Formats: sequence, structure tokens, C-alpha cells
Amino acid sequence: MADTTVEQVLQRPYEPSLFGTYSKKIGMWLFLLSDSLTFGALLFAYTYGRISNPDWPTPFGSHSIVNATVMTGFLLTSSLTMVMAVSAASFNNRKGAIGWLLATMFCGTMFVVLHVREWLGLISEGMTPMKNPWGAPQFGGTFFTLTGLHMAHVTIGVIYLGIIAIRTGSKYFKPEDVEVSGLYWHFVDLVWMFIFPMVYLMSTKIT
Repeated sequence: MADTTVEQVLQRPYEPSLFGTYSKKIGMWLFLLSDSLTFGALLFAYTYGRISNPDWPTPFGSHSIVNATVMTGFLLTSSLTMVMAVSAASFNNRKGAIGWLLATMFCGTMFVVLHVREWLGLISEGMTPMKNPWGAPQFGGTFFTLTGLHMAHVTIGVIYLGIIAIRTGSKYFKPEDVEVSGLYWHFVDLVWMFIFPMVYLMSTKIT
């Protein structure tokens, strides 16, 4: 009886364990949890500095707000294209998944390009991580740290999606890889939904 049971188990089609199936997803969730603590600390530091300092600057005019709004539009669009990529991958539609991944990468790249342009404009006006011409010097440090960390995440995300797109077109294609990359990308989008109003809209220059 024992031999028969062992033989049946050995002949049974392989069924991965719960951990084996979702190990990548669990790993990504743990990473995002730790990352959310980092962004949470930075957002808290920025908010505390703004509330506690009466000289906190409001440097963003209409041009900066329009630019940041367009950046937000690209990220929101990338969330939709990422959802479509995950959906296509779940149906083993490789061509569709690759197309939507490339669309997501394009939106992410445009976000980075517009963000760099915003940085260069602020730097040309005399803003650095150590000072700014409008008020509290720590504004520059918190702004560049917070937005720079997020921009780095977007840049890494674009590279990550590129790797997933290449794997999707190869024999190493796995729908769960696209799904896991989607978790990272949606997290990046969500973080920006906090940064945009707190850093830009609440620092709008009123003339």
C-alpha cells in the first residue's frame, strides 16, 4: 500500500506549492512594503518641514503645474496600459502583452523626460539641494530627494519592463512575471499620486 501511494504521488502531474507559485509575488509585496516605509518617511519629513517653517516657498507657477499635470497624465495612462499588458499575458497573448508593455515604457519614459526638464528649469533659477532663492533652504533638499527617488524608481521600472518584454517574446515567457512587474509599476504610480498634490499643488505660486 505504501509503495502504491508513493508511486501514485510520483506519477501525479507537478503541482507547485503555494509558496512556489507565489514566491515572486510575495517577494515583490515585501519589497513594496519596505519601499512604502521609505517614501512615507520622506513625505512625512516634507510635510513637517512645510508646516513648521513659515518661510516655506511656493515656487511653482502655472508652467510647472501644467508640466506636472501632463506628467501625471502619462503615469495614469501607463497604469491603464499596464493593466492591459497583464490581461493579455494572462491569456497567453504574447504580442498583445509586448505591445502594452512597450506603451507603458513609453509613458514612463515621457514622465522621466518631463521631470528632468522640470529639474533643469528649477536649477537654472538657482535651486539646489542646499538652497533656493525663494525661502527655506531645506525645501531644495526635500524636493530633490523625494522627487529624485521617485524618478529613479520610474527609470528602473522602465528598464524592468523592458526586460519583461524581452522575456515575453522568448521561451522564458511566464504570465506571472508580467503580473509581478505590474505590481511594481502600480506602486510607482500610487506614490506619485501623493507627491503631485503635496509637493506641486500645495506649493503653487499665487499671484
